[in-house]
Amino acid sequence: MKEKILVVDDEKIIVKGIKFSLEQDDIEVDTAYDGAEALDKIRRNDYDMILLDVMLPKMDGFEVCRSVREFSKVPIIMLTAKSDDMDKIAGLENGADDYIVKPFNIMEVKARIKAILRRTGTKETADTVIESGDLKLYTDSRRVFVEDREINLTAKEFEVLEFLVNNPNKVFGREKLLEMIWGNDYPGDARTVDVHIRRLREKIEITPSQPKYVHTKWGVGYYYA
Repeated sequence: MKEKILVVDDEKIIVKGIKFSLEQDDIEVDTAYDGAEALDKIRRNDYDMILLDVMLPKMDGFEVCRSVREFSKVPIIMLTAKSDDMDKIAGLENGADDYIVKPFNIMEVKARIKAILRRTGTKETADTVIESGDLKLYTDSRRVFVEDREINLTAKEFEVLEFLVNNPNKVFGREKLLEMIWGNDYPGDARTVDVHIRRLREKIEITPSQPKYVHTKWGVGYYYA
């Protein structure tokens, strides 16, 4: 079954180029040219990924991303024309899994898309459960429960938590986590890790400032206890 991706950008020539390139890899591509149209399509269709521009008419990409995260865990890659770090962090804070800065190389876009699709692809096997105290991770369906309450995590937040849970009491620096989860060729910086850890704590910890699960060893890195 083909993967299906929604490409959202108000620059039609960019959408056309991305659509053509992805279709060469046998990926089904749907398109939208403003935020409201994109959100409507996401509510009515099942996508394997969303490629979402920040600067959009009617609703900007950040607003679309926030709205999507209220009902879906679909991986989202933000496209931004700004190289400002705050713009990148804002995308992650609003629930995006990754970002790509314009102008971009289409081969980079395809590589990032394929990497995320490989990690989030559905497996037709029995769901594997990792239990740690009152925390449960279903690794195939990518669901997380804390005290029997389901927590809505993004794809990257899930991968960070899964990696730490599978390596309990081992401290990992930001650079190591970036390498293990995002990959050696990821062009972003280590602050990406900090943003995801903070968002993860806000969701799974009762008191994020006094974490029960994901801890900080100051000056070294993060670990799961």
